[in-house]
Amino acid sequence: MPKPGGASAVAHPNIAFIKYWGNRDHLLRLPANGSLSMNLGSLKTQTTVEFDRQLKTEQLRINDKDALPEQVKRVSAFLDIVRQMAGIEHFARVDSQNNFPSGSGIASSSSAFAALALAATRAVGLDLSEQALSRLARRGSGSASRSVPAGFVEWRAANTDEDSYGSSIAPAGHWALEDCIAIVSEEHKAIGSSQGHKLADSSPLQAARIASAEARLATCRQAILQRDFAALAQVTELDNHLMHAVMMTSRPPLLYWQAASVAVMHAVNDWRAAGTPACYTLDAGPNVHVICEAASADKVATQLSEIPGVVRILRSGLGGAVQSLD
Repeated sequence: MPKPGGASAVAHPNIAFIKYWGNRDHLLRLPANGSLSMNLGSLKTQTTVEFDRQLKTEQLRINDKDALPEQVKRVSAFLDIVRQMAGIEHFARVDSQNNFPSGSGIASSSSAFAALALAATRAVGLDLSEQALSRLARRGSGSASRSVPAGFVEWRAANTDEDSYGSSIAPAGHWALEDCIAIVSEEHKAIGSSQGHKLADSSPLQAARIASAEARLATCRQAILQRDFAALAQVTELDNHLMHAVMMTSRPPLLYWQAASVAVMHAVNDWRAAGTPACYTLDAGPNVHVICEAASADKVATQLSEIPGVVRILRSGLGGAVQSLD
């Protein structure tokens, strides 16, 4: 039965080194390839869910504003899964707060649905294992499966719901990396990731990207476990270019990069050539995630802030697993 007062949870977004783009099953969000990421501990989504038999419809507020109809529809479809699991029919009151921009390429959906999955299941009295919670979060947003476990997380590609989930390959303290995010735009992107995943197969490059993904995943996993930054940088930037090449050659094409995005990428290449351990990657948006060793983060953040078009810098080290606040 629903708990009086509901339940709350907090989760961190993640940034993928090996990207998720495209599905083998859109309904279940089973990915076309495996992916690997790190949770961002300084960024978070906090969500409270209360199921109430008196409600006549779903209620959703995001950052103290009533959500858009399409956002309510997506959350309601996710909560239908939870309602089915719990055997209830009550609508819910959902309040979600981010401390970072939403819908601009900082994986806000990953932390949003990880937090929603834990808060909603706790609110109806369910206590899911980490694996089951990751599988559930995946149904709302594929990358949310990686925000459930802690630290460096690999999401397994599979043909069944039961076998596709995220699991930690190394804890947050394994390697002192930092993500310096160059914010070049805080506008909500016109075409979101869910829609973009459905366009992936329209690109003539997607099949080649998928065919070589497992090799890149193995290289990235080894680089993380051995704390080999040079290898991590090489495979991360390669995978980034491949994903955005697919986006740019989809029908219609998705052109997320802005002039400042490209300027940051060129600058990071120059810094690495000069000896600074840093590399870049972008999600489905114009903002650039610059991954570096923590010892170089102050220098990298300062240099990023001097690039024309960079509005501000967000910084984060590694983060933990989704957590209940009750």
